[in-house]
Amino acid sequence: MLVTGTDTDVGKTIATSAVAAAATAAGLRVAVIKPGQTGVAGGAPTDIELVTRLAAPATTRTLASYPDPLAPLAAARVAHLPPLELYEVVDAVRAEAEGHDLVLVEGAGGLLVPMGVRPSGEPWTLADLATTLGVRALVVARAGLGTLNHTALTLEALGRRGVPAGVVLGAWPAEPELVHWANLSELVPHLVGALPDGAGAMDPGVFRRSAPGWLTPALYGVLDNWRVWAEEAGSA
Repeated sequence: MLVTGTDTDVGKTIATSAVAAAATAAGLRVAVIKPGQTGVAGGAPTDIELVTRLAAPATTRTLASYPDPLAPLAAARVAHLPPLELYEVVDAVRAEAEGHDLVLVEGAGGLLVPMGVRPSGEPWTLADLATTLGVRALVVARAGLGTLNHTALTLEALGRRGVPAGVVLGAWPAEPELVHWANLSELVPHLVGALPDGAGAMDPGVFRRSAPGWLTPALYGVLDNWRVWAEEAGSA
């Protein structure tokens, strides 16, 4: 499963962690791969380090790291480092799939961000990786204003490529406003999960116990009724 987002900083890493935690709790052997990690010069924990702390999946891997907080292909060029080659990533994912029940591949930014190069030298995106592998996608979206257009565009791009996809809200606010409820109503047909705002700061044990309740059975969770969820969220 490829995890992408409608933008940067929408909660992809926390959503990836939640799916990894729920799948692990369901008895699956899980691997999480980050093809391209950027911004490592800042000293903050990497995405894979965060996934490891929160979810503790069986295997975690970062295939390439770049200093600057840019799209992976741009970051590679600026740092004069080798860019990610599409089929090297494909081979790495397939190799992990042989020893795991679920492999989660977390992208960078949005679906069409340039990730690296093909053997021809042309750029490739996470959408290209999805079609090459023939896998499903998870789109992490914001809950607030502006999300409907960005989510629809991402789902349309995936649909045109024949990639099945579901949507997770990356950070549902503790005090939702009218716009959040309106967006939820529009997105429910596509929703397979919703994470509470601040989930990434939880104690790892609490995070792992809570994760199945944020996700539907399609993501190894137990959330099966959005009406009940909305009532509980509204009274929290």
